[in-house]
Amino acid sequence: MGASRLYTLVLVLQPQRVLLGMKKRGFGAGRWNGFGGKVQEGETIEDGAKRELQEECGVTVDVLHKVGHVTFEFVGEPELMDVHIFRTDSIRGTPTESDEMRPQWFPRDQIPFADMWPDDSYWFPLLLQEKKFHGYFKFQGQDTILDYRLREVDAV
Repeated sequence: MGASRLYTLVLVLQPQRVLLGMKKRGFGAGRWNGFGGKVQEGETIEDGAKRELQEECGVTVDVLHKVGHVTFEFVGEPELMDVHIFRTDSIRGTPTESDEMRPQWFPRDQIPFADMWPDDSYWFPLLLQEKKFHGYFKFQGQDTILDYRLREVDAV
């Protein structure tokens, strides 16, 4: 395993619903996901998460709660993805489609796991229970998990 690159992922979780975005282009296109991306130089991880949320669906947030830290390895790719996962229940603005994402609210009991990254079905239930977690997923391509580790933790 080699170098890693910092990424963020933000999930907007409200009591009855979850905001996801349909990725329209680039890595992960055609899948529902949270909002996030690469942390830019000189930016904190949390500031990067807030910026990506605003860029991808037009909403802003004051408070993010860090809930997960997952490392992704893709066979044949030299760089690991070091993903910091946040949740929030309070946003300002109306989710609006961007060049990259088409946001949509889903009832908590109708999350479209079949159209999401395969790893989401492992850690998303912990997120919905407001638990914190650390994980590692090794992928062959974008559809096959070769190996994984996931554990609940007290602090991220």
